[in-house]
Amino acid sequence: QVQLVESGGGLVQAGGSLRLSCAASGRTFSTGAMGWFRQAPGKEREFVAHISWSGGRIDYADSVKGRFTISRDTAKNTGYLQMNSLKPEDTAVYYCAAVTRGSTYYYANSRSYDYWGQGTQVTVSS
Repeated sequence: QVQLVESGGGLVQAGGSLRLSCAASGRTFSTGAMGWFRQAPGKEREFVAHISWSGGRIDYADSVKGRFTISRDTAKNTGYLQMNSLKPEDTAVYYCAAVTRGSTYYYANSRSYDYWGQGTQVTVSS
């Protein structure tokens, strides 16, 4: 099995920045692409960003494009989400997720991901 643990969430003022980390452990060799999703109270979980295993493909939701940057360090089995110019509407629990390497998936569909972290709260005050 693979375990994912997010960290780096917190309370920040609008316009500020946070960097989320997602540390993978266990059978990390079985993980492929990584994604970040978020869920605000009363809303469905939504796609935020995706990075392929090689890092050669990166995708963002339109709502975060130009403000968030996803990256990964495969040697450290860690993924990152740098969030700049944060807005109150970015407030949510942020989850990292990973796909089983070699599987077919659609990057924006949460059901494509096999492994999930427990989530980290991000709160942006106005």
